[in-house]
Amino acid sequence: MNSSLLSLLVLAGVAIFLILRLRSVLGSREGFERPPARPESGRTGPRRDFEVIEGGPDEDIIDHVEDGSESAKALAAMKMAEPGFSVGEFLGGARQAYEMILMAFERGDVEALKPFLAADVMETFETVIEQRNAQGLSIQAEFVGVREIALHNATFDRSTNEAEITVRFVGELTSVVRNSDGEIIEGDSSEIKRQRDVWTFARKMGRDDPNWELVATDG
Repeated sequence: MNSSLLSLLVLAGVAIFLILRLRSVLGSREGFERPPARPESGRTGPRRDFEVIEGGPDEDIIDHVEDGSESAKALAAMKMAEPGFSVGEFLGGARQAYEMILMAFERGDVEALKPFLAADVMETFETVIEQRNAQGLSIQAEFVGVREIALHNATFDRSTNEAEITVRFVGELTSVVRNSDGEIIEGDSSEIKRQRDVWTFARKMGRDDPNWELVATDG
C-alpha cells in the first residue's frame, strides 16, 4: 500500500469519527418534529395570551333595559339586523331630537318639524299650531335641558325589520303664552317647569338613512 492511499484511509477514518461525534452531541432531526413545549403556567414572566369570553351580556343593552326582557331581545335583534346600531348612541340622538322637536312645536315652526315626524303625528302637531294661530296666541319658550331620559320599551318586527323604541323624557323649560296684544296670559318667564313626555321612535333597520321618526307621543 502506497503512502497516498494510506493517507486517504486515515482522513476517511477521522471524518467518520467526527460525524459520529457530532450526531451524539447535536442529535438528528428526521421526519415529524414535536413543536416546542409551551411555558408552564407556574413559570414567572408576563402572560401574552388572554381568554375571549363569548356570549356574555351586551352592556350597551342591559345598561338600559333588564337582561332577558322582551325589550332586551328586541334590541339584540336590531343589532343583528344592523351591526352598527348602538342603544347608547340612539338615546343620545333622541335627547337632541326631543329638544329640537319640542322647541319647534313651541315656536310653531312647521317646516322644522317635518323631517322628524310621521305623517299622523305631524298632522296632530299642525292642528294644534293652527288653533293657536287662529286664537292669536304665541308661545315664548326657552329650553333648559333634559333632566331625565330612559328607554321605556322596544319592539322589533323581524319580517319587516321595523324597529320601535319608546323613550321617557323629563324636560325642563321656561314658557309663557301671550295673546295678540302681547300680554302674558299663562306661565312665568322666570319659572322653570318640568315637562314629562313618552315618545315612540320608529325606523327600518339596515337602511342607509339613519334617521328615526317620531310615530307616537304621550304625556
